[in-house]
Amino acid sequence: MRDYKKETEMRVAFIRAQLEQSGARGIVFGNSGGKDCALVGILCKMACENTVSVMLPCSSSVNFGKDLADARALCESFGIENRMVDLTRVKEALLAALEEAATLNDAALTNIAPRLRMTTLYAIGAAEGRLVAGTGNRSERYMGYFTKWGDGGHDFNPISDLTVTEVYEFLRHLGAPSSIIEKAPSAGLYEGQTDEQDMGVTYRAVDEYILCGTATDADRAVIDRYHARSLHKLRPIPTFEAWQKAQE
Repeated sequence: MRDYKKETEMRVAFIRAQLEQSGARGIVFGNSGGKDCALVGILCKMACENTVSVMLPCSSSVNFGKDLADARALCESFGIENRMVDLTRVKEALLAALEEAATLNDAALTNIAPRLRMTTLYAIGAAEGRLVAGTGNRSERYMGYFTKWGDGGHDFNPISDLTVTEVYEFLRHLGAPSSIIEKAPSAGLYEGQTDEQDMGVTYRAVDEYILCGTATDADRAVIDRYHARSLHKLRPIPTFEAWQKAQE
């Protein structure tokens, strides 16, 4: 039987250690109204009273609807300070500036919002002496389902070892709003977008493969393909020094 009480205490201790080691005065995290940021927000608030949630809607109408409602519900339930920065005009201005420089494909377009959000969180963090908390889970990391220098950028991450299934279990233990637990996982990048639809495989299948090594042939092919093509996101940045040493 998993001891969530003890595990919560350990994760809270981890967060407090990051604050102490860095000398930071608080924490800031992006709050999309989803499961991962909900768990991170709860843990950070338990570790540090000076924790701030920032809602970062960007163009997509779902960002301004259910996502904001769920993000606010989390903060109201756990007494977390909540702010909002609308990045829609910032994205529009960037796209206009890029018109004469490049023709953007879907990958370039969908990665803009996560990178603008990262920039915003670090600006607030630098201005107020806060660490930026990461909200990615183990399943997303294995699949490479995150944006390099976007939601993949942070100062620490208290849930990076948890699969999606475990994140949900943790949220139920901590009493998170049911609306967050029951909604389909989505990065909110465009209308109707869901993680599982994008990937073509369920998180349940991904988690079973990660934890047990079992999967259907079809699911295994999808998971292996995603993992292989995203390894560059998980490796250190290539440098001449490292390359040179490898040649010796």
